[in-house]
Formats: sequence, structure tokens, C-alpha cells
Amino acid sequence: MVDSLKKPNLDEIRPGVKVPAKETILTPRFYTTDFDEMAAMDISINEDELNAIIEEFRVDYNRHHFVRDEEFQQSWDHLDGETRRLFVEFLERSCTAEFSGFLLYKELARKLKGKNPVLAEGFSLMSRDEARHAGFLNKALSDFNLSLDLGFLTQSRSYTFFKPKFIFYATYLSEKIGYWRYITIYRHLEAHPEDRIYPIFRFFENWCQDENRHGDFFDAVMKSQPSILNDWKAKLWCRFFLLSVFATMYLNDIQRSGFYESLGLDAREYDIHVIRKTNETAGRVFPLILDVDKPEFFERLDICTQNTEKLTKISNSNAPKPLQFLQKLPVYASTATQLIRLYFLKPIDTLSLEGSIR
Repeated sequence: MVDSLKKPNLDEIRPGVKVPAKETILTPRFYTTDFDEMAAMDISINEDELNAIIEEFRVDYNRHHFVRDEEFQQSWDHLDGETRRLFVEFLERSCTAEFSGFLLYKELARKLKGKNPVLAEGFSLMSRDEARHAGFLNKALSDFNLSLDLGFLTQSRSYTFFKPKFIFYATYLSEKIGYWRYITIYRHLEAHPEDRIYPIFRFFENWCQDENRHGDFFDAVMKSQPSILNDWKAKLWCRFFLLSVFATMYLNDIQRSGFYESLGLDAREYDIHVIRKTNETAGRVFPLILDVDKPEFFERLDICTQNTEKLTKISNSNAPKPLQFLQKLPVYASTATQLIRLYFLKPIDTLSLEGSIR
């Protein structure tokens, strides 16, 4: 029997190399796009801002930040089985998300080189940051006698095609919500160092600034393409991506509340704070944001999390697969209903908030 303190039911491709988590609608996505359309973009109306951000990338403030110190050089067998399992899952999900960003940005830099040099350099420098983050997370996994085979991950994952404007919406929100997630955890653990179960959290303050600058880059790209932000279709898509990103994070985190408890955080309160801050930040570029302060916003997300728990119980039951499918149908319908009603909840027009969040 495997010692649960060392390897809590984690499958391996080969000794020390973890099988990637099964792909679901809630796992980090790998993206591809129309490279020719992006290469042909005219960014001239906001090129100065883009060049200013790229100059910050060139400075590379975190060049010497991601260096493991003596605090890493110890055994982590004192973490109990469930905390250990949840923490390893956190490292894997984070590493996969950072690595997917690296792959996308690297490919964009390669395809745009010589065609759109400003964007190509921006993506190249962001891919450098994402590779550094993914490598640091994967090295952290080695402290638990595991790692991810990133080459295998590259080949085995399915890739979602998004048109460039959808890439901009999704990656902008991903980078900005990443900033708020990291800085919120960092500030909490700065105030409560007794809850810092592993030294990687000490790196989050500088780390999240990479995420913030990446988000600023996509902000500037979108402002160079007014059609991405200024028509009725843009408003519908902004609502869709805001809700998708917020719901995905909420459903993931509430399922893993034990991880946040191990850090002294309440998962629901943490997510509400991060969602509110990300929504407010998005108001600086998006034509509208969601009204997350309405009580029903999180009440409906809570129903979705309860439905997710019901689906898990059905899947783990001994009922035949056809019966499980029939049992799941009303649960799926309930979740879909909640998300549709959230989508049509009256949003906030950010133009009316000019001077407050913009």
C-alpha cells in the first residue's frame, strides 16, 4: 500500500511524473487562434502605450525573483494526506494554467515575428514570464516527489480555437484575476504567517505584478481595436467572458475549500473579494461589467456549486450509467438556468462610471 502521506492516490505516468488531471469544463484550457488575423491588426492608434508596456517587460523586474532558498530545503511529509493532495492539485492546476499561457504566447510571438513586430515582442516577453512561472511551480511539485511532463502535456491536451478578440477577452481576464488571486493570498499570509504552509506563497507579491502587466498589455491591445469594445456585440461577449471566468473560478474553489482552509481563508469570502476586484478592474476597459453586488449573483452561483456536488455524488454512486445520465439531466438543467439568469442580470454600464473606476 502506498504511504498516504507521501503519495495520496496520485497516478503517475512513470515514477515521479504525475498523470495530468482529466480535462473537464473547469480545467485550465489550451488555446490557439487565427494568427494571420492577429498579424494583420493595425495597432497604430495605441502603439505608444503598447511600447511603454513592452519597455517594462524588457526591464524584467522579476529576473532574479524566482530563486529557491533554504526554506524549500526540507521535508514536507508533515502535511497530512488531504492537505497534501489539495496542495499538489493547486500546484498542478497553477502550473498547467501558466504553461498554457506560455505555449500560446510563444506561438503568437513566432507567427507574428516580421509581420507585427510590436505584438510579437510583447508576446515573446510574456512567454518568458509564463515559462518562468510554470517552471517554478513544477519545481515545487518535485518537493512532493512529483512533476508534470510538460512535453507530454503539450501533445496530449486538446486545444480550443478562439478568434483573436476572444483570446483578448479571455486572457485579459485570466491575467487580471490571477493578479487578484495572488495578491489576496499574499496579503492574507503576510498578516498571518502561521498559515503559510509552504514557501512559494512568499513569492506571490512580485509574481502577481507579472500577471498585472500582462493584463495591461491586453488592455492596450483591445484599446487599439475599437470594434472589440465599442459595439453591441462587444457588450454581449464581455458579459459572457466575465461570467464564464467568475463562475469557473467559483465552482473550482468552492469544491476545494479545504485548500483555502489550510491557508486560513474562507473559500467563498476569498472568491467574492477576488471577483469584485476583478470586475472593478475590468471596468477600466470593458464597456460593461457584471452587477456582482446584487445578492442573487452569488446566491445563484451557490446553487451551481450545490449542483456540482450532486453530480459528483451521482457519478460516484453504484447506479448504472444510463440511470446516472437520467439523474444528472435535471441537475444540468438547473445549473444552465442559473447561469442564463446571471447572464441576463442587468449589467453596469462603465461609461456611466467614468471617473470612478476608469
